[in-house]
Amino acid sequence: MSLLSDLINLNLSEVTEKVIAEYIWIGGSGLDIRSKARTLPGPVSDPSKLPKWNYDGSSTGQAPGEDSEVILYPQAIFRDPFRRGNNILVICDAYTPAGEPIPTNKRHAAAKIFSHPDVVAEVPWYGIEQEYTLLQKDVQWPLGWPVGGFPGPQGPYYCGAGADKAFGRDIVDAHYKACIYAGINISGINGEVMPGQWEFQVGPAVGISAGDELWAARYILERITEIAGVVLSFDPKPIKGDWNGAGAHTNYSTKSMREDGGYEVIKKAIEKLGKRHKEHIAAYGEGNERRLTGRHETADINTFLWGVANRGASIRVGRDTEKEGKGYFEDRRPASNMDPYVVTSMIAETTILLNP
Repeated sequence: MSLLSDLINLNLSEVTEKVIAEYIWIGGSGLDIRSKARTLPGPVSDPSKLPKWNYDGSSTGQAPGEDSEVILYPQAIFRDPFRRGNNILVICDAYTPAGEPIPTNKRHAAAKIFSHPDVVAEVPWYGIEQEYTLLQKDVQWPLGWPVGGFPGPQGPYYCGAGADKAFGRDIVDAHYKACIYAGINISGINGEVMPGQWEFQVGPAVGISAGDELWAARYILERITEIAGVVLSFDPKPIKGDWNGAGAHTNYSTKSMREDGGYEVIKKAIEKLGKRHKEHIAAYGEGNERRLTGRHETADINTFLWGVANRGASIRVGRDTEKEGKGYFEDRRPASNMDPYVVTSMIAETTILLNP
């Protein structure tokens, strides 16, 4: 095994200028992350300088067998924390050979919204709190839980320390450092309310980069849990009963919100979000009705409610924002399995481009 480890950690830059690029894309379910690698003649730092590539869309649920070729367009580059050196991870989106975005390509529509002059002028910032659950591989039961049984009730696990409270911290810390190495603007991690559940935060990130960075962070986490022999779940309610679900709270501000008088802009934006509540809920993740019940720090899925420092609301405004009269707000509705391209662009569209 030491020889295998030595080979995996070979420093290619000692013998060649060639680098390995791992092309990453989203599969047919909208949540499965796919990737494959190719050799490049030398280091690349600009996505537009990378070659397009293709894959068999019939094997990912994205194309019929008789016309299976799907084209990958490189969109964002990150350092590869697994191969290191000059090797890279490449976030891609997917198109037909004719250049049309395939139906599961949500990045394309998001990029259109983020390139709108009114949106560009507002410089939208996002901070996404990605919750997830670690599961024991063979039994699909949360890490640290007795097989077929339950741990003690919620209370001591949130931000807890100790072998009987924090399960999987080595995975969490490995992911944290790997994201920083990759160039992802990961801003923190913490243990969550349900044991075996954790959270990382990405941001602040501007516009489309929030989606690129979150998908890259998800990919890295998938790879680390693969190495650890642990299953990663983004299910919004992995365990029924008196246990917290998993969300992807999305913090948001615009230039106008961050400037003096921004609190009034925030309140108008929240009013707009309330008018499109059903549309947002429909786009905020599968199975979210199991999570948004009005319990466990959520608002009921059919009710739009906002408040200051209220974690039982759809939209939460922080005390500091209220006090300073400017700042940001938190959309607490997105599920952990949401598509960040969809959620971030929809918030921008509703709050900036919608004229009720």
